[in-house]
Amino acid sequence: MDSVNEILADPQNILIAFTLTLFAGLATGIGSAIAFFAKRTNTKFLSVSLGFSAGVMIYISFVEIFVKAHEILAADLGQRPGYLLTVVAFFSGMILIAVIDKLVPAFENPHELKKVEQLEPTEEDIKRSRLYRMGMMSAFAIAIHNFPEGLATFLAALQDIKLGLPIAIAIAIHNIPEGIAISVPIYHATGSKRKAFKYSFLSGLAEPLGAVVGFLLLLPFMSDVVFGFLFASVAGIMVFISIDNLLPAAREYGEPHLSLYGLMGGMAVMALSLVFFM
Repeated sequence: MDSVNEILADPQNILIAFTLTLFAGLATGIGSAIAFFAKRTNTKFLSVSLGFSAGVMIYISFVEIFVKAHEILAADLGQRPGYLLTVVAFFSGMILIAVIDKLVPAFENPHELKKVEQLEPTEEDIKRSRLYRMGMMSAFAIAIHNFPEGLATFLAALQDIKLGLPIAIAIAIHNIPEGIAISVPIYHATGSKRKAFKYSFLSGLAEPLGAVVGFLLLLPFMSDVVFGFLFASVAGIMVFISIDNLLPAAREYGEPHLSLYGLMGGMAVMALSLVFFM
């Protein structure tokens, strides 16, 4: 396994990791496009897709990321201390994203996903200022959530492109409904699709920004142990997002079994891809 110095010595690794993180973050723009052109949400497809993303992220977190983080830490610290620190890091990642989630009010929380047709203004919400505030606060809340997600995607891709690519795709699917939650209220408040798309796009940029800022802040302290700790934290972040966000949303959008089929499909695709690219 490459050491952290070997990974960081290759600029192409960093560029690929950043590109994948940028792709995942800008998927909020896809959500904006769907909101403008779709009359109704395809709930069955969205349910399977969100379940699929959860399957990818849960499987890769436990089977690959956690294991590789343990290998990195055990090589420096020994088996028992390395495993203990991997576990601590895993739950630290879960706690971090849980705290962020708790600090965002439910009204603006991007985890409270909605359908396109549910975002039409009601009589109570018809006042433009309220709709505009709703959209802007959603954009702000999603940007906050995207920071740790961006760092997680970046670190996974930096360690191994085989891990980074499916995670980037899963995060991108996860970001599509968030783009809807931002753009529709702003569009109805301002009448401007351009402005709605702009704020959705900017919230998505928080993902690559989170990757760059987090990485640069941690770079002076980077070592195999720090990298292994961060890598295990990535697994915790991914598992929390899947259980707290993707699976409940998948069940809400469609029939419960559809989300389960998507979950199994995501795990199966991830398992097969790891077999073929080992």
